[in-house]
Amino acid sequence: MRVVVSLPYAAVCAGPEIRKHFAMSGRQEELSADTAIDPYTIRPGDERDAPPNFWGRFKHLGPSMIVTGSIVGSGEIILTAGLGAAAGFTLLWWVLLSCWSKSIVQAEMARYVVLSGDTYLRAINRVPGRIRGPRGPVAWPIWLGLIGFIPGITGLGGILGGAGQALALITPDIIDGVGGTAIVAVLSAIILSIGAYRGLERMMLVLVISFTLTTLICAIAMQFTEFGMTGEDLAAGFAFDFPMEYLVLALAVYGYTGVNSGETAAYTYWCVEKGYPSYIGSNREDPAWEARARGWLKVLHTDVWVTLAILTCATLPFYVLGAGVLNALGTQPEGTETISALSNMFTATLGEWAFWLFGFGAFFILFSTVLSGIGAGGRVLPDYFAVLGFLDRLNLPGRMRFTRGYVVVIPIIGFLLYVAFQNPVTLIIVGAITAAVFAPIQSGATIWLQKNHMDQRMLPGMAARSLLWSVFIFQLGMAWLVLRYVVF
Repeated sequence: MRVVVSLPYAAVCAGPEIRKHFAMSGRQEELSADTAIDPYTIRPGDERDAPPNFWGRFKHLGPSMIVTGSIVGSGEIILTAGLGAAAGFTLLWWVLLSCWSKSIVQAEMARYVVLSGDTYLRAINRVPGRIRGPRGPVAWPIWLGLIGFIPGITGLGGILGGAGQALALITPDIIDGVGGTAIVAVLSAIILSIGAYRGLERMMLVLVISFTLTTLICAIAMQFTEFGMTGEDLAAGFAFDFPMEYLVLALAVYGYTGVNSGETAAYTYWCVEKGYPSYIGSNREDPAWEARARGWLKVLHTDVWVTLAILTCATLPFYVLGAGVLNALGTQPEGTETISALSNMFTATLGEWAFWLFGFGAFFILFSTVLSGIGAGGRVLPDYFAVLGFLDRLNLPGRMRFTRGYVVVIPIIGFLLYVAFQNPVTLIIVGAITAAVFAPIQSGATIWLQKNHMDQRMLPGMAARSLLWSVFIFQLGMAWLVLRYVVF
């Protein structure tokens, strides 16, 4: 039975909280089972005060480590270096813009999720504009997300293939690219089917930081070789030229570099599993709720800043190495030789011995991308089934079964896609272009959700709101370019 009530924050209302929210808004919405608190998002009785200082907040970071495991991978090691190899230093400004323009969406969508108690897709399903579904109407972005699932898996096939090629690179007489990709797929399925959040967080921390530091060392060492970046190169990188012959690759770099739309969605699930919404709690009648919320938002924003710092330190060196070394050598990574071609960035700067350093590093960083990407998809899939009405949102064991099934089946599909095409760059570009198209839907939804469904005490400041609107408009332009010059 449905009852029409005045309910501004339907995502979290339950029990005595409803009375307070009735008085705060005159909006008319339908109260149904969809307004129940999601036990996956908020665990009752888990409320706790936020740490009072920076070092205390630092101990509670973690989602940034997992999401950067996905970010610092295909977008950086393959697409960003590939763009540098093709265009030289000309598009350095574009790479920085791609890195820095999306973190505001990551921060503000996560703000909504940890405060509201919604999962990401439950939040997206509140966007106006309903289309008939198998068990009731759902919001139109939900259908677009399902359509975008296929090119997203295509990109995953490219990442699996890249990791397989890296494994073959360091075992040349034992494993070929296809065999290496099969091994990566099997290992991924095993690790993710038996793993949990905390173990994945630790693994990502080691893999990401190790290879990021190694790449930074290579970029610094490049300055002491014939490939060193000059003042003229730097000036060209900030001349804001945009050679149209690199448009498709540049748009793909924008789609995958930094926190892309898929990784922003994934980040919210890692925040949930870290416990941020549970620590805040859902009872806004509690006098301590606002203080807890503001305290844990500081932890969240610190985590976002860590993500931005790590991805910047990873992205820039790859672009500089691609522009300085691969462009000078006339080497463009593609096909079955993608990872082998990229290894020149290390051997040309550190010496031939660095071939092995790159091979192992590339394998581990791409493997981390596979793990974090598939792990995130395993959280999103049961949410789709809940939104579509095939899974009771309160059924946590059912959610777990869907997650485990996903992380076993998807690596196999990714492997088959790589076997069919055997070109990681092409496969990844397909996924990246799709991410660029979906970006403005996500930023626009964030703006709407904060205005209409979030506790108004917790709204971001004017500067953050203005920046979010600016990014939304910019992303609309990028999506139009993709549709105009790539799709049609």
